[in-house]
Formats: sequence, C-alpha cells, structure tokens
Amino acid sequence: MVEGKINEIHGWAAMKPGLTVKPYTYKPRPLGEHNIEVKIEYTGICGSDLHTIKEEWESTSYPAIVGHEIIGKIVTKGEKVTEFSEGDVVGIGAQVYGCLQGKCQACSHGLDPHCPKAVYTYNSKYPDGQQAQGGYADAVRVDASYAFKIPSSIDPVHAAPLMCAGTTVFAPMLRKGVKKGDRVGVVGIGGLGHLAIQYASALGAEVIAFSHSPSKREQCLKLGASKFVDTSNKDDVDAVRHTLKYLFITSNAKTNQYNDYITWMDFEGQVVLLSIPEGTLSFKPAEFVRTEVAITGSMIGGVNIIKEALSFADKHNIRPIIERYPLSEVNAALKHMDDGKARYRIVLIH
Repeated sequence: MVEGKINEIHGWAAMKPGLTVKPYTYKPRPLGEHNIEVKIEYTGICGSDLHTIKEEWESTSYPAIVGHEIIGKIVTKGEKVTEFSEGDVVGIGAQVYGCLQGKCQACSHGLDPHCPKAVYTYNSKYPDGQQAQGGYADAVRVDASYAFKIPSSIDPVHAAPLMCAGTTVFAPMLRKGVKKGDRVGVVGIGGLGHLAIQYASALGAEVIAFSHSPSKREQCLKLGASKFVDTSNKDDVDAVRHTLKYLFITSNAKTNQYNDYITWMDFEGQVVLLSIPEGTLSFKPAEFVRTEVAITGSMIGGVNIIKEALSFADKHNIRPIIERYPLSEVNAALKHMDDGKARYRIVLIH
C-alpha cells in the first residue's frame, strides 16, 4: 500500500446472510479535502457486526465489510484537515458522516447519530450512493470529523472496543446524569456490560451487576460492582427490588423479563435499553402510573461523547477485557463470539 495512493482496499466481506466473510476488494471513494485515510491495525468485533452479516436486523446490502471499532494510523489526509497529522493513531466508531453543523434537530441536541444525513461505518450509503465499508480491511477512508486521537496511555488494541461498546454504555450515563451515590444496575455481563460496570463505578455510582452466570461474580466485583445478583436466585433478586435509580440493559433479554425489571426500580427510576430484544414489549399503562418508572433507549454516542468517553477511560484506567485473533482467522472469531464464548470483547489484529 502506497501512502496517499490507495487505489484498492482489501478486506473480508459478507456476501450473503450467514456467519461467513470472504476476501473482497473495493475501490474507495475519492479522497476529499476533509477526509483522512487510515491504515487499520486493530478492529473490534461488535454484536452489530454479527446481526448485520446475518441480516437479523434491517436489510443488509452485500457485499458488506463490517467492523466499527477501528484503530489505525493516518497515512494521508485532505488539504483542509488541520487537526491531524500523518502518523497519528486514531479511532473510528460506528458513524463516519453527518451534518455536524447543528442545522438539523438531532445535531443541535448533540445527537448526531440521529442526523438525517448520518452515514454509518458500514451497511450505509453516502450521498453519492457509494456504500460505506468497515474495518475488517487493511484501510478505510472517512471524514476527519469522525476520527478521534487515541490517548497515548491507552494501548491501541484496548482502545478498539471503546469506540463503540465503551461509548455506547457511557453515552446514556452522561446524558442522564449518573453521579456519585446513585444505585445503578447493569444486566448482562458481556462486551457492553463489563464496560458499563467500569464507567458507572468510576462515576461514583453503587453498581449492582445482574447475571444468570454465578461464575462471573468475582470478575464483576473486580471491575467495580458493589454487589452481584444471580438472576436465577429469587432471594438475590428480591433483595434489590425497588432500589435502583438506573438499570442499563446490555443483553438481549427475553421480552417477558422487562415486566420484572420494572419491579427492581425505585420511584422515578429509569430502565435504559442498550440492546434490541426480539419481539414486542408489552406493558399495562397502570404499571407506569403506579411506579413512575420510565423505559427509554440509547443509540451510539456522538462526536462529543466519544471524545469524553476516551478521555474518561484514560483518566480512570477503564479498559476492556479482550481476546485477540488475527484478521486472517476472522471467521473463527465470529463463530466464537456467536457461540457466546467471548470474554468479553474480540479484537482482530491486522
């Protein structure tokens, strides 16, 4: 690959619904004056990657190179890019384009992932109609506004999961004002959950970790949880009912569990969905009137929140627990994650 003259990008793309990606080459978009070109060194595997290549959410436009937890070095840049230099180590998350000018309702509220002009890192199209391709590749070309300098004290391999997983859990904590003394529950101790425990604990909250796997108790306590609740143990669960100010749902729980979650909350507590359960949630309006509990959701973090998530992780030594796979073994890594065996985030080494 010649710096500044990348004519082809080589990656691993899903060609049809399933759990397999294959070698694929594409020509990148022209390098614009606000663009940077990044030689990728690490890419985290996110649950969204699996949903996309298996076409479990919305329609997938194949061939699709997924991956939106990207870390690499800038090899060239457009003439109007002033905030970066060639050789800078940067991260790229789940979004690569938006209006960012406060012109739309979403961006004016700092919610640029909801921008009507948003282009996501993969399975999304630019205004010119070309498909965005992600990080299971040797390089990527993006708008410089959606690249972020990685603090020198964070090992780049550990920075990858912070670009999506870390930001996703931290974003609603910032927006909703989680603070010292708040009682915060985290359901699902996996790729998102183990980072949610760390961020909430660093904010000063009393963190309650909920899992049906008692083997994770010790790990949760080491990560910063004050208490571990075995959700298969009725006495454990009953002991925390009506006590939580916030509950962050990071796993795809069964839809009928959400009625039980409401009973864990204190008055005016908030249940925040960070995952998308299958099926339809069903509640009686009286449940909300009696408890004054709110159920809401949160998408990926915007530009300002990603910057803060990285800075906060740097300051408080928040790091993901990772497993490493060479990019050449990406299919084995995808199966390992799909089987639920990852502890807790997989990073592909390029």
